[in-house]
Amino acid sequence: MNPKRPIDDATDALIKVTLPGHAAAGIPGVVHSMGPALAQLGPRRTLALFTSMNQKEGFDCMSCAWPDPESRKTLEFCENGAKAVIWEATPITVPSSFWAEHPVDELATKSEYWLGQQGRLIEPVYKAAGDDHYRPVSWDEAFALAGAALRGLDSPHQAAFYTSGRASNEAAFAYQLFVRAFGTNNLPDCSNMCHESTGTALSEVIGIGKSTVSYDDFERADLIIVMGQNPGTNHPRMLTALEDAKRAGATIVSVNPLPEAGLQRYKNPQTVRGMIGKGTTLADQFLQIRLGGDMALLQALSKRVLEAEAARPGTVLDQAFLAEHCVGLDELAAHLAQLDEAEVLAATGLTGAEIDELADRYIRAERVIITWAMGVTQHKKAVAGIKEIVNLLLLRGNIGKPGAGASPIRGHSNVQGDRTMGIWERMPDSFLDALAREFPFEPPREHGVDAVQGIQAMQRGDIKVWVSLGGNFVGAISDTAAAESAMRGTDLTVQISTKLNRSHAVTGKAALILPTLGRTEIDRQASGVQFVTVEDSVCAVHASRGRVEPVAPNLLSEVAIVSRLARATLGETSGIDWEGFESDYDVIRDHIAAVVPGCADYNEKVRRSEGFVLPNGPRDSRTFPTAVGKAILTVNELERVECPPGRLLLQTLRSHDQFNTTIYSRNDRYRGIKKGRDVVFVNPDDLDELGLDDGQHVDVFSEWPGQPDRELRGMRIVAYPTARGCAAAYFPEANVLIPLASTAEGSNTPVSKAVVVRLEPARTVG
Repeated sequence: MNPKRPIDDATDALIKVTLPGHAAAGIPGVVHSMGPALAQLGPRRTLALFTSMNQKEGFDCMSCAWPDPESRKTLEFCENGAKAVIWEATPITVPSSFWAEHPVDELATKSEYWLGQQGRLIEPVYKAAGDDHYRPVSWDEAFALAGAALRGLDSPHQAAFYTSGRASNEAAFAYQLFVRAFGTNNLPDCSNMCHESTGTALSEVIGIGKSTVSYDDFERADLIIVMGQNPGTNHPRMLTALEDAKRAGATIVSVNPLPEAGLQRYKNPQTVRGMIGKGTTLADQFLQIRLGGDMALLQALSKRVLEAEAARPGTVLDQAFLAEHCVGLDELAAHLAQLDEAEVLAATGLTGAEIDELADRYIRAERVIITWAMGVTQHKKAVAGIKEIVNLLLLRGNIGKPGAGASPIRGHSNVQGDRTMGIWERMPDSFLDALAREFPFEPPREHGVDAVQGIQAMQRGDIKVWVSLGGNFVGAISDTAAAESAMRGTDLTVQISTKLNRSHAVTGKAALILPTLGRTEIDRQASGVQFVTVEDSVCAVHASRGRVEPVAPNLLSEVAIVSRLARATLGETSGIDWEGFESDYDVIRDHIAAVVPGCADYNEKVRRSEGFVLPNGPRDSRTFPTAVGKAILTVNELERVECPPGRLLLQTLRSHDQFNTTIYSRNDRYRGIKKGRDVVFVNPDDLDELGLDDGQHVDVFSEWPGQPDRELRGMRIVAYPTARGCAAAYFPEANVLIPLASTAEGSNTPVSKAVVVRLEPARTVG
């Protein structure tokens, strides 16, 4: 094999637009999975990886946290999972000569796509203050530089330690332990930018910030409501579960501002019907909701449920469940009785008949799952909106019974496990107390910074060292210009990474890149070959074992890097067996068993072929560990997202050939976009009202009270069937439009799904 490395960055001058797709997967999905794999990895590496992906003795897919069925197929993966494996397991590596040839200033001009295509990182590199080039260094020098910088701070709180959801449970536990032994809770993570609203809302009203369903519940459900979610791109294996549910008799309703191909028709690539037939129509009803209208819809549904109960007493509400397990019903009923139907219709953009139809479906169904993702969590009122999801479920007892529950779908493979292991700036005292009992230090109690607060602290000069365990923080966070300026003001940035991304080109005065093993690769340590563990979206924990040789001999695992960084910073007298952690991950797991709730006998449980499921009171026993010991029906004030005349509400989203900020190609097959990403999707009727044309280039300006407009220039308009008054553009490119101060109430998550923008004819194109 002689894989080719791209030389020049692509431009969007040749964007091609076709009609959007109306079906997901099928033969195109197979072609886009297996063709690139065979071409880039070769037959042997492809076979080893694809037949062990998501298998009980294999490795866990790094592209999403969708759970695995008990009965697994030989090829238990999806198109985007295959792309993630190809991206990580590529034999292309970054040569030592690359760093002398490409100054950091030049790297900062390159796209995420170009950076990611340069290949795997295989040696530590360092950029000294005042230099514009990274240079290769030894591992010993790299750790010495990082350790000296951390030890030299006036306070541990002058450092922050970011975590991506790709980190394993073992790496995450070791990382948070190191950070807290160092003396700070500055542990921002990717969840701050995605499902923090979910965790905040659910923890308050049901006592746990996680899903209350199992994988098997989908096939048992009568009704599944999919809100603010695009499974066909973001977690495609979910489509198989939805297909199984549909064949078992479930009704599926999609609530989203854009029609998504995967929820229209699914052509299962592992069935004859999917490959050569018509596939399966999934959504029985599509509610094309206006951005920010979810809370209004949910309140209207709950009001209709209460009205149906009033008309037919004792036949609609689950009175026994509400009496035994819930509080707040009377207050909720009184509040919703005042709900203004005209306000609901204006907020949602729906008709009363559409809402009536869904309410009727909900009332007739005995077992209901409501599942959601970023389209719900990244709004100003996201926390309140998710509480309204719980209100609706609780009214008919749809939590804690088979085939029913709340199902947030995590987008990153182990973001939920990282939080379980202690990656959070606000871990409860019970967790910190357990750390203090297990290790010879007193953990800090002062809450640390989250992702947005981390940028603000850097702006003030309060954080001088930024360490990232995976991820692409400056690419993922809102307000790109502010984030990059803040990062460049730090003294040192440290990135633990597999491949290049924007965060390697936007650095502190000094910068380190520490290359790490991927999840697909065999991890050999002093005690032998190691495995790691992860937690999926339904709280199931299982092992993940790399299956192919590392792309280079000099790579260290995440656990090894964290352990050596801890030793270089804390010294050999910390009383923590960092060397033992690196040598044998069982040592870490024994500590996890002693510290993390629900993880007793961890080493034994994760060696079971099926792993184990963490305890979940609401799901398992209808027990709700809230402040009042019961599930809480809440009263939330409706606040419609206002959009002035001549403006649109913009949401950011992924393309199909994308995972978070990783860009696999410049195509979006399901939306009909080829060879470009600088597009803005707008409803044709809105274009007519604005006096703009399909294909025209525009500059996009976001408007935020009291602040200058933020700009995204040279975007091509694509006429698209979005909800009226709404537009969409890809992230991370559109992150520049989102003010850092625009965050969700209660969770501080950036508001990426309802940005007020105006479009003007472009002054420049390209």
